[in-house]
Amino acid sequence: MMILVAALQVLVALAFLSIPLVRHRYGASAKANAEAELARQGVPITVLEDNKMSFDASGHETAAPAAVAAVMAVLAGLNLWGSDWGQTLTLVFQSLVLAGNALILYSQVTAVKSVESAFARKGDPVLGRVKVPALLKAAESGFPSWTPVLQNVRHTVVFAASALALALAATAAA
Repeated sequence: MMILVAALQVLVALAFLSIPLVRHRYGASAKANAEAELARQGVPITVLEDNKMSFDASGHETAAPAAVAAVMAVLAGLNLWGSDWGQTLTLVFQSLVLAGNALILYSQVTAVKSVESAFARKGDPVLGRVKVPALLKAAESGFPSWTPVLQNVRHTVVFAASALALALAATAAA
């Protein structure tokens, strides 16, 4: 049973690495499109860098998913080797992954509102001129058309594999 849990954890690890890989490959194109949209809106393109807004795989955009993938890989190893720690830590970390992925999905669904709120909090009149829906749409157009499908598959894999891994680990613990 724990071998299946380990396989599910490897799937979760791969799912978490998928989006940073896409962002690494196509982030420059997304940034160029976002900058072109800002220029069209009459907003200095430096506003992105000035406010640490990026579309590539820099910083936490890679570090966080890579850390999750590493934890999942370690858990998979522990479960493959039959360690009691693997089962216990699976219950803890797989729950955190489920909750974290729910937050990621929420942030994607509310991206326009979140960015508008963040810009408003800064009180910068230049940011106030940015039409955020158009900016984000332009950035998204820099990614391949299959990116939303990948995101949906990623979420499905993470939610389903995590829920199943939790159920199996809990059953094995009983």
